[in-house]
Amino acid sequence: MNYAYYPGCSALGSSEDYERSTQAVCEALGARLAPVPDWNCCGSTPAHAVNTELSAALCARNLSSAGRMRCEGGVLTSCPSCLSNLKMAAHRMEDAAFRQRVNELLDAPAGDFPRSRSVMQMLLEDFGTEAIARRMSRPLLGVRLVPYYGCLMSRPAEVMQFGNPENPTAMEELLRACGAEDIVDFPAKTECCGASHGIPSQRMTSRLSGRILALAVDHGADAIVAACPLCQMNLDLRQEQAAREVGLNARIPVLYFTQLMGLAFGVESARLGLEKLCVSAHALLDKIKQAREDAAFGSRKAAARHEAEVRP
Repeated sequence: MNYAYYPGCSALGSSEDYERSTQAVCEALGARLAPVPDWNCCGSTPAHAVNTELSAALCARNLSSAGRMRCEGGVLTSCPSCLSNLKMAAHRMEDAAFRQRVNELLDAPAGDFPRSRSVMQMLLEDFGTEAIARRMSRPLLGVRLVPYYGCLMSRPAEVMQFGNPENPTAMEELLRACGAEDIVDFPAKTECCGASHGIPSQRMTSRLSGRILALAVDHGADAIVAACPLCQMNLDLRQEQAAREVGLNARIPVLYFTQLMGLAFGVESARLGLEKLCVSAHALLDKIKQAREDAAFGSRKAAARHEAEVRP
């Protein structure tokens, strides 16, 4: 299926590893992502905090451009903040008066808007766990994973339409399809990490992120699995600050779900951007590799024992 793809600003910089792994996973499954022509920033938090019409106009321009592409899969983005802005703009522009005010800011009136979804939602809805399990060649064995969605993926529920707003399960389903057997039912999966408040109020963000990190460690996690560039940055790049704020001595890698899916698909780690992680995932990868080898050895022993038992 063809999809219009809105990468968002962070994909070109701070979340390049998310972008690379997203492209690799979609390519492996046969999903064709066509970039929205001449896309612009969605406005992120600053635009809608200052002016809702301006924020909607920025998104309406992108959505109109995506609509002209006529991709049957609609428009996709990996970033929850971008997705929230795109969906909220479409929602607000259902009001005729608001739409008129937005159109006054555009070079041309907004056109038809395609359906907006996250890459995660697309993978589950359009491919499903069975197809993903068939594509999986290197199962994510032997590690305990904490899925962390952040606060934007599922809220507000009536706009985002992403399962249970307090307890989404899409990431768990994808990880299980990739062979993960030990996934934590994480009570803080939709709590805020502090988001962009790390700029005006570093300590508040450190406390919020630190609590998530400490809870993951308390649950015996080998890694946190993220789906948001800003969440991943606060938990990975700023992990030392956050850990210090809550008195946490342990360190834990924070990977994107697409990086783990890519590993399960057998994609080379160099294509997944694992070298960009601030907290190294080497121990996690070694643990997965050892678990695979142990499982393969166990299978060979069982096969040899069965052959000996049935041999005349």
